[in-house]
Amino acid sequence: MKVSRKIVNVENHHKYLDIDAGPAKYRIILLNDDIVRIRCIFEAEFKPEASYALVMTAWQDHMDAMLQRERKRVEAIATNYEEHETYILMTTKKLDIKIYKDPFAIEISDKNGNILNSDLKERAYVQDDLGRIYHYSCMEDGDYFYGFGEKAGYLNKQRRRMRMHNVDTIGYDSELTDPLYKHIPFYIKLNSTNKVACGLFYHNSYDSVFDMGCERSGYWHKYSYFCADGGELDVFFIYGPQIKDVVKNYTDLTGKTVFPTKYSLGYMGSTMYYTELDQDADKAVLQFLDKCKEEQIPCDGFFLSSGYTTGQDGKRYVFNWNHDRFENPKGFVEKMQQKGADLAPNIKPGMLTTHPLYKEFDAAGAYIKDEYGEKSQTDRYWGGPASFVDFTNGKGRELWKKHLKKAIVSLGVTSIWNDNNEYEMNNLAAVCHYEGLKQKAGALRPIMPNLMAAMAQEAVLEVDPDIRPYIVSRAGFAGIQRYAQTWAGDNNTSWKSVKFNIPVILGMGLSGVANQGCDIGGFFGPAPEPELFVRWVQNGIFQPRFSIHSCNTDNTVTEPWMYPSYTQYIKSAIQLRYRLIPYLYSLLFEASDEGAPIMRPLVYEFQNDCNAWEESFDFMLGSSLLVANVLEKGAKTRRVYLPAGADWIDWYTKERYAGGQTIEVNVSLSSIPMFIRSGAIIPMSEELMNIHTDAVETLHLLVEPSQEAEFVLYDDDGITNNYKHGKYLKTTVNIDKNNGTKIIFTNKGNYSTPVKTVILELLCQDIAPIQIRLQDRKVPMFLDRREWEAGKTGWYYDMEQKTAKIKYDNLREDHTIHVDFDIKDLISV
Repeated sequence: MKVSRKIVNVENHHKYLDIDAGPAKYRIILLNDDIVRIRCIFEAEFKPEASYALVMTAWQDHMDAMLQRERKRVEAIATNYEEHETYILMTTKKLDIKIYKDPFAIEISDKNGNILNSDLKERAYVQDDLGRIYHYSCMEDGDYFYGFGEKAGYLNKQRRRMRMHNVDTIGYDSELTDPLYKHIPFYIKLNSTNKVACGLFYHNSYDSVFDMGCERSGYWHKYSYFCADGGELDVFFIYGPQIKDVVKNYTDLTGKTVFPTKYSLGYMGSTMYYTELDQDADKAVLQFLDKCKEEQIPCDGFFLSSGYTTGQDGKRYVFNWNHDRFENPKGFVEKMQQKGADLAPNIKPGMLTTHPLYKEFDAAGAYIKDEYGEKSQTDRYWGGPASFVDFTNGKGRELWKKHLKKAIVSLGVTSIWNDNNEYEMNNLAAVCHYEGLKQKAGALRPIMPNLMAAMAQEAVLEVDPDIRPYIVSRAGFAGIQRYAQTWAGDNNTSWKSVKFNIPVILGMGLSGVANQGCDIGGFFGPAPEPELFVRWVQNGIFQPRFSIHSCNTDNTVTEPWMYPSYTQYIKSAIQLRYRLIPYLYSLLFEASDEGAPIMRPLVYEFQNDCNAWEESFDFMLGSSLLVANVLEKGAKTRRVYLPAGADWIDWYTKERYAGGQTIEVNVSLSSIPMFIRSGAIIPMSEELMNIHTDAVETLHLLVEPSQEAEFVLYDDDGITNNYKHGKYLKTTVNIDKNNGTKIIFTNKGNYSTPVKTVILELLCQDIAPIQIRLQDRKVPMFLDRREWEAGKTGWYYDMEQKTAKIKYDNLREDHTIHVDFDIKDLISV
């Protein structure tokens, strides 16, 4: 076993500091004021930089040319240091980095003296006799740990041991199964004493383990550790102090969430059942869309399961169309688009040895090779022995794109569903090309789904550079958010799944993957019972990816209308999602710009409220809306904790509650408990039924004006890349409480919005307005709701809801609504 004991030598290279500490060497880079990189090797020399994951660097990297459109080069902070008796001190504007000499350890503090991360002295960096590497960090019982990518169980991962390893976990237990499909070695630590957050990203794609306090020893301070099967200990410390700052800084490093099409926020139908029909599967899908319209259930697309690729031998062959099931694929795609729906066909990177294209890929050297680097490696796969496309090889990438374009994208398809891409391989010594550097598959396995998603993006753009690709991926490594929406795979049909899939999604959001979801209704198991199905849909409408998808084990198919007497609840929930599309699209833009999650744990918005630290199931949708879905069978009431630091208004009754308390509300099967945060600004649509075909001509803006707040309402054409060239509209809505109440609208961008009418719904706590002015022009008041509805401009006060509803023609220029809440003295008049 090798352990760094003390500093032997220090060399300052101005942009990085090299430290020799016995058996290990260290390179410390101050990437910026918030991010400190620590590289540790137990070898003679550092290997050349070669990363697929990082998009912000301060050094030359082997992948710079490949990632030139994504990567940003920054200037590292000069590594000047102060020499003290027992330690070396490096600083940024926000951090102090103490490097202890003997015993060797690194401790990072903020400028207030709060210790943010401290190595376990005498055991900080270790390589065992099997070549595994360890990093031990001190921890306290009051530390909370979040993130870790896609992990089952409660949100806080303290006292958990978790494995990082992509695997196909069909029918998994969403509370207990580990690992799942994603491999994201990043976490956020919140110290409960000083309430300061920081993060650690381990830039290492070998299989690894996080132990967050499961292991204890009386000989040491309490500790957590990271252990990887190989590679470097390449650690990025990421400062907060807020959790949202950590997420922003982490996504500066690994990339923001890709901005997909607007219709990706719609309901995407799916089931394995249709594509397994012996014939006329295409008609079944088209009939599904017709049935949705008949039932008034909005739908904008369909995920096409892999049965469409079935060959004569019953096996699935990627890029192959079964013409018994899909007689005319191009005509089928066109008919779908005519019905306002896009198709997302399923593709898989493992090619069976019986595949008609197998020999072409083999001859091109496009597969991962055996351990000798000679023959294509074959391994177990769905359907039999297969070889995996090597996406670290330019030949593999180009050949994959060639057939993807020929078989799918040329049909008019711009949405691609990457599935079964975990690269489960038994021979981890197999060799990947790695852009000519050659590397074992065990080091690169989880990177492959990212590159596969990148190639789907490229294939669509090479056919039509103006269109915005919509890519979905089941597996992924850190940075998958740059290329794809993801979902948490083949969940089990159970009440436990609908509940614990929530913290799975919340953890992904804290790990940089804002655009995530789970199969609604359950993928694996018998058909969901009616109550479970209703509650699952009511929960699923808030997930960025909303798809009812199933492979039921009882010969049934999960469809929105499967229980006719319950369809009203399904329809109502999905229509609510479509009302929220303007809000969700703005949040999706924020994710692409800032890295912020769409579904947010309460601790993300209310870090100073200790009652939010452990909450796993209630969440914020954006910053304005708290969602407390009913998750228990037969529930008649629902207890909800309302975080301190805000007031809360019931979505339906408009009853107001002070924050910092737990309330209990009555619920029925139709209930979706939601609470509006004080200062909320929530844009909504009126009667949107299809994102492809319907324009939002009436914008409904729900505003709680009791405190100052800001929200950026974003819109564009939703499908092209014209937004990158200024064809967008950002409307910053401000609540200004300085000298009265004003709602200020400021526009940026040159997209011509279809909005013709604005309905501004003001939640009025104690008093109705006496007067409302638009650009200093008095807005007419109506006492009768019907007269207000018939008029073009005006306002009226809804006594029951305690809301003032203001309607006016949309103004393309900046404008202000003045709301006067003075008391009108009727007696003295």
